[in-house]
Amino acid sequence: MNLKSRAKINLTLDVLYKRKDGYHEVKMIMQEIELSDNIVFKECNKIEVNCSHPFVPSGSSNLVYKAVELVKEATGVDAGISIEIEKKIPVAAGLGGGSSNAATTIIGLNKLWDLGLTDQEMENIASKLGADVPFFVKGGTQLATGIGEDLTKLTKAPKLWVVLAKPNLGISTKEVYQNLDANKILCHPKTDRMITAIEKKDIKEICTNVGNVLESVTLHRYSNVRILKSKMSEMGANSSLMSGSGPTVYGLCEGYDKAIQIAKGLGPLSEEIFVTKFV
Repeated sequence: MNLKSRAKINLTLDVLYKRKDGYHEVKMIMQEIELSDNIVFKECNKIEVNCSHPFVPSGSSNLVYKAVELVKEATGVDAGISIEIEKKIPVAAGLGGGSSNAATTIIGLNKLWDLGLTDQEMENIASKLGADVPFFVKGGTQLATGIGEDLTKLTKAPKLWVVLAKPNLGISTKEVYQNLDANKILCHPKTDRMITAIEKKDIKEICTNVGNVLESVTLHRYSNVRILKSKMSEMGANSSLMSGSGPTVYGLCEGYDKAIQIAKGLGPLSEEIFVTKFV
């Protein structure tokens, strides 16, 4: 069995405060996009997880392996599985690739082993793997609160093309949050306005209200991320923003031709460039 494991971008990402447990309280809108990895499931008498990408671990240190263990633990199934991850989503990029792979594994095993798990039950398992993982169980357009695990399904967003550009560097989400002072955030994204814009399918308002407070850390520390964002806007993207903690920057475009034009113009600035669209 083969399943697509799609990436996401953040239309908004707001940090409200640092919680007593050390995590940050967030309010953000995540949007699933068509760029995807391919997950191949094969019957096996043990758990095997393999990925050809040099920066993605195989075996038990991969989040997919942990997802298999949690599904088995939750359901009592005594079975093995071989999983091959064919990567297309950039790694350590703010696009949720690893989280998506884990969620897709839970979905895949639910189908393959005929477990009958509900979306909520799969999200409960996913929440044990990371804050972004539950989002990918249903995907689409969702509001995430808490540390990212409290999800509200939103109206399907209107079709927009997305230009993704990832500089040749990886960024630690943990380090970005450690360097963010939630008390000193001066400009918070207007997430409620974004929700209204999505409901009305108002592309202009969607593009106007994108925002990510983590840019205050990443753009300050990495000039190439800052340059990419500026270049996308200069070349005519309806809006540009960093996704997650970075370093990937995306540009939103109403038309495919404009997206392709921007992608070609960014060639000298980034080794990994993709044109995709909202799911």
